Amino acid sequence: MVTTQTVALADYAPRTSLTGVIAARTLNNLSFRVGGRVAERLVDVGQHVDQGAVLARIDPQEQESDLRSAQADLDAAQAQLTQAAATYERQKTLLARGFTTRREFDTANQTLKVSQGSVDAAQSALANAKENLSYTELKAGAAGVITARQVEAGQVVQAAQTVFTIAEDGDRDAVFNVHETLVAQAPSAPVVTITLLSDPQIRATGKVREISPAIDTASGTIRVRVGIPDTPAGMPLGAAVIGTISATPVRAFLLPWQALTSAAGKPAVWIVDPSSKAVTMAPVEVLAFDSGVVAVNKGLQEGQSVVTAGGQLLSPGQTIEVARAQQ
Repeated sequence: MVTTQTVALADYAPRTSLTGVIAARTLNNLSFRVGGRVAERLVDVGQHVDQGAVLARIDPQEQESDLRSAQADLDAAQAQLTQAAATYERQKTLLARGFTTRREFDTANQTLKVSQGSVDAAQSALANAKENLSYTELKAGAAGVITARQVEAGQVVQAAQTVFTIAEDGDRDAVFNVHETLVAQAPSAPVVTITLLSDPQIRATGKVREISPAIDTASGTIRVRVGIPDTPAGMPLGAAVIGTISATPVRAFLLPWQALTSAAGKPAVWIVDPSSKAVTMAPVEVLAFDSGVVAVNKGLQEGQSVVTAGGQLLSPGQTIEVARAQQ
C-alpha cells in the first residue's frame, strides 16, 4: 500500500531568507578642527540632533587670545598704512613743485605698498583667528542620530580626533552577512523583500547596493548592503530584519522529500506502471532541496505516477496498491 503522485512540470523559484540589521547609509565621524580641552559635551549616544546643533565645545581661551593678537596686529598695520599714505601724498606734492627728489618719492611709494601688504596679511590673520574661534564649537553637519562618542568633558583632544559618530537621517540599509556560495548563485540585481523580525506586517523592498569585495575569514561570509528607499518609520537603526530573495523561476518536477530514494548511491524514485501496477526505479537528477520538497529536473516525464510514501519497502517489479493518489 503506497501513496502516489502524478508529476507535472511547474515553475520553481527557490527562496533564500537571511537575518540582518538596519544600518545607516551614511555614517559621519565628527571632530574638532582645533585642539584643546573639552569644556562641555551637550549630547549623548542615541540622541537625535538637527543640522547645525552644537554637540560640544572646547575651551576657547587660546583662540580668543589669538584673535586679540590678530586684531592688535591689524590695528598697528593700519596705523602704519595711514602714516605711509600721508608721507606718499606729501612726497607727491613736493615732487610736483620740485622740492624733493625722485628717490624720496619712490621710497615713500614703496613704503606705502609694503604697508598695504601688511594690512592685507593682518586682515587675513584676523579672519583665520575668527574662524579658529568658531571651530571651538562642534556642530552637526546634518540631522541624524548619535551612534558613538569618544570624549568626555575635561578631556584634551587633538585636531581631527573623532569625537562623535552620527548616522545621518534618510534612507537606510539592511546589512546581511551572506555565505559566499549564495552570493555567487544569486541572480543579477535581485529584488530583496525586507521584513521586520518583530513585526512581519512592516515590509519594504530594496535592491543590493554594495557587496564587500573581501570575505570575512572568521565567518566565511560576505557583507551585503541592501538599500531601502523610503525606509518605513518602523525600521529604526539596529532593528533585526529578514531579507528574502527569489531566484529566477525554472521548470522542474516538485516532489515531497519522502519520494526520494537511492540507486547505487544516486538519487532515484519509484515509478508506477499504470497498467500492471508494478514499480520500477528511475534515476533522477535533483535540481535543489527545499523545505519539505525536492526539485527534479531530469529523469521524469509529465504524467508519470511516482511513489511518494511507502517506497522504502518496495523492490523492482513489485506490484503495489495505491492508497491515495495526488495530482
